[in-house]
Amino acid sequence: MQLETLQDLYVHELKDLYSAEKQLIRALPKMAKAAKNDKLAAGFEEHLEQTKEHAARIERILSHHKKSTRGSRCKGMEGIIAEGAEMVEEEADPEVKDAGLISAAQRVEHYEIAGYGTARTYAEMLGDNEGAKLLQSTLGEEEETDQKLTKLAKSFINIAAAR
Repeated sequence: MQLETLQDLYVHELKDLYSAEKQLIRALPKMAKAAKNDKLAAGFEEHLEQTKEHAARIERILSHHKKSTRGSRCKGMEGIIAEGAEMVEEEADPEVKDAGLISAAQRVEHYEIAGYGTARTYAEMLGDNEGAKLLQSTLGEEEETDQKLTKLAKSFINIAAAR
């Protein structure tokens, strides 16, 4: 895909985010299974359902623009997930492993927050009000997930890992 306009870049960003979400849909069940803490595992499972909705929102936006979801594989998410997979396989004290899983999950969230914020701004600039609204919804959910992970880490997981 040749990028000549902001519209081209917007579609490129959407396809990249879609690839990232699809990769995350495959990774989250593994993270949930690896988590010892029930609240953390439930959080990963809850975010899996949100992630499926995030992908569906991108499908709607791309469809509105008469574009497919096919594009390059998101290499940024691929790398972040690979690091998270290393933590899933790590031999570690269960509480320490849970703290590491939170760290990996927050890297994912921060990457997504950056991508969704950018795509939303493009949508606003291009007058795609519906796309901007859908992207803002997802951005808000990603920020909320990041806050939940921080709260979980600070309230007891990191405390247990420090003992």
